Amino acid sequence: MDIKIPKAYKASPEEDIPNIIAPAGLEVSSNYLKIGDYYAKTVFIFTYPRYISSGWFSPIINMAQMMDISIFIHPMDTALALRGLKKKITQIEVELSEKEEKGLVRDPALETAQEDVENLRDMLMQAQEHLFKVGVYITFYGASIEELNRLEHTVENVLESKLVYIKPALFRQIEGFNSVLPLNQDQIQIHTPLNSGPASSLFPFVSPNLSSDKGILYGINLHNNGLVIFDRFSLENANQVVFAKAGAGKSYATKLEILRSLMLGNDVIIIDPENEYENLSNAIGGSYFKISLTSESHINPFDIPVIPEGEEPADVFKSHILNLTGLVKLMLGVVTPEEDAILDRVITETYASRDITAENFGSMKELNPPLLGDLQTILQNTEGGRGIGQRLEKFVNGSYAGFTNAPTNVDVKNRLIVFSIRDLEEELRPIAMYIVLNFVWNLIRSQLKPRILVIDEAWWMMKYKDSAAFLFGLVKRSRKYYLGITTITQDVEDFIKSDYGRPIITNSSLQLLMKQSPASIAPVAQTFGLTEGEKAFLLEANVGEGLFFAGLKHVALKVIASYTEDQIITTNPEQMLEMKGIEKQ
Repeated sequence: MDIKIPKAYKASPEEDIPNIIAPAGLEVSSNYLKIGDYYAKTVFIFTYPRYISSGWFSPIINMAQMMDISIFIHPMDTALALRGLKKKITQIEVELSEKEEKGLVRDPALETAQEDVENLRDMLMQAQEHLFKVGVYITFYGASIEELNRLEHTVENVLESKLVYIKPALFRQIEGFNSVLPLNQDQIQIHTPLNSGPASSLFPFVSPNLSSDKGILYGINLHNNGLVIFDRFSLENANQVVFAKAGAGKSYATKLEILRSLMLGNDVIIIDPENEYENLSNAIGGSYFKISLTSESHINPFDIPVIPEGEEPADVFKSHILNLTGLVKLMLGVVTPEEDAILDRVITETYASRDITAENFGSMKELNPPLLGDLQTILQNTEGGRGIGQRLEKFVNGSYAGFTNAPTNVDVKNRLIVFSIRDLEEELRPIAMYIVLNFVWNLIRSQLKPRILVIDEAWWMMKYKDSAAFLFGLVKRSRKYYLGITTITQDVEDFIKSDYGRPIITNSSLQLLMKQSPASIAPVAQTFGLTEGEKAFLLEANVGEGLFFAGLKHVALKVIASYTEDQIITTNPEQMLEMKGIEKQ
């Protein structure tokens, strides 16, 4: 007898999908679910504070841990809401009247509630606000119950710091799990009435992301462990300010940016007040010039700049005279209006003594530019200028002569150029920065190409009006010449107090704020509009961590370097000693 064996039933692809997606089993407990190898727990928000700011929910949304979040917003009928509010106001007024009749102490909580309900009623009646029933459910996952409890504790702490409180969905974990699945089913039905403003603060798409197709790696996004990749030249200007206390890692982060920018083909020029960039320059074959009273490297501030394409020689000459006037005023200190007028005229006559005028400025290559000594000579032979000439004596023939009164002999044909001014006396540093920046500015205008100019310890220039004005002029005009200026300072308050400090910040599309001291956090927070959470972050940030602003976006950032990059850019004394020991062996 033949036995016919039926063919096995074969499910269609549509019928297979649930079997593939569904877990092998589900263990239900009062406080959690076990789904396959993972545990899941659902909680809901049941209390909000009186005031809540936008973006308050982003720390939860951006957590790197495994979790799902559902936000259900059910519109409420305005007429019903108004009737409910009218009843609530009546109840509060009755309660207040009873307390007053009994002679009890006033209740500020009831009075505040009355004010809030009346304001909400008025806005609903004027259609300025709408009322919603809002349910927020969070399901997080862990490989063990202990991990689940730790994550619940973390979420609870983050929300309680904002006066938002959660509860677990006891005996309703299956309903909670179904509510966070992408099925649009609100099975828990635990709602809080919120008007439009607080409801909109739950908007989920606030995950800060600064990762583009081109640019350099600035660090790791602490919100979501993503990469912060950005091209500073993609913004309306490529300027950047870096504020941090000493030892927070501001120079380290800047050197890392320099190293990676060079790889993209950008030229970099650095004003180095503390010899922090010497190792970097030596490692990649940059040009390193030490500017000091006894140095062999000299820059003549009277050098004739190359006339940029499309600009008139007379305009460039006038701008150059103004820059030189600012430099001499910085050397002299206090200058009267009469002396200012004399300087403007005499500097022009100094160039005329070498047959250089506004008409032939920049076109007569064979003519040698004057020196500061030539300016002094003409001042001493000018009515009213003898006193100014005598005050310039120390810069011409005195102890400062080697620095300010010599022809230029530096070669700037390199992609990385560093000017070190560490060995200069403190009162000469702003003058040196001014001279070097004027020289660099003329170099930048001579050829259009992407460049980055780094000015470390920029607060030296902000101490003096003329040098601060010159720096602001560079920052304001840099975009036209494909230049990004990075100003770095640890004396934040001095920088901000300057008349030109805030304009420099507003003309810088990128800002990097790293660890701040308690004394400086208030002006920093006011200048950059930081939240309380961001202020706390900057006070407690570790070395290399900070807030990175790029236009309207900003993220919490951690600067990460490779081993090779770290060996090149570190200035950690312990690491430096270790490397020297290895080299000796």
